[in-house]
Parts: sequence; C-alpha cells; structure tokens
Amino acid sequence: MTDYAIPLWGWIVIGAAIAVIVVLAFVAGRLLARLYHQQRRRQDAMHKRNENLDESIRTIARAMEQGQCDFSEGALRIAVLLDHRAEVDKPDYPAKYPAVHQMYERIKHMPTHDARKQFPKKEIRRMDEEREGYERELKDAILIDVRQLQEDFRLDKA
Repeated sequence: MTDYAIPLWGWIVIGAAIAVIVVLAFVAGRLLARLYHQQRRRQDAMHKRNENLDESIRTIARAMEQGQCDFSEGALRIAVLLDHRAEVDKPDYPAKYPAVHQMYERIKHMPTHDARKQFPKKEIRRMDEEREGYERELKDAILIDVRQLQEDFRLDKA
C-alpha cells in the first residue's frame, strides 16, 4: 500500500477552498433570506392594494345598486379597478361581468371631467342622451353584475 502524504501547501489549499465555500454559502444564504423577505413584502403590498381595490369595488357596486351612482360612471370605475387588480391567474372579468364591461366599452370614449367641458353644450347633451340610453338598456343586466360583484368581493368570503 502506498502512503500518500499531503504536503503542507496542499492542506493550505484545501483549507482555503473550504473557507471560500463557507463564505460563499453564507453569502448565498443571506441573499436567499433577503430575496424571501423582499418577495414577502411585495406579496403583502400586493395583497393590501387588492384589499383597497376590493373595498372600492364593493362601495361602488353598493352605490350603483342603491341608485346613488349612475350605471355608466360605476361601470367605468369598476372596469378600471378590476383591470388594476394584481393577480397571478387573473379571471376573465369581461366574461364574468359582461354588462358592466359592455357599458364600459360603449362609453369609454366619452370625455369626462375637464375634457367634457371642452365640448359644445349640444354635443354634451347628445353624449348624455346616448349614455342614458345605454343605462336604460343595460339596467337589469348591470344590476345582476353588481350583485355578483358584491358577492364575489364580500369581506367575509374565505
């Protein structure tokens, strides 16, 4: 049997290699821990944002059902809020709430706020009549969607 003796410089190289591995493992562990905490904070922020959006959706849906908010204004707001929800597997909201999205699609081109003031009164009246016609036409279907929204985004849903 041959006796293999490792010279002193071999032990130094092995010791240095082990030290490098330990340092790299420590650094990798710290980076993984930092990544975990960063992802956790991001998930918490996304969850909080969705909770705020959900509260707004519930409030607008309730106001629409109670007649405190025009169907057209509510549909515009809800469609945008649904679009802004941060979700991994985002549902097909236009298919789930078709009347709300149909109203949104029909009126999204109409100016609001200050942009509306730039139009002549006759044109504003025409747009209002068009919008009110859509509201009358879609009223029953929108109410169904609004009730479904309240159910889908209720607080006690587990």
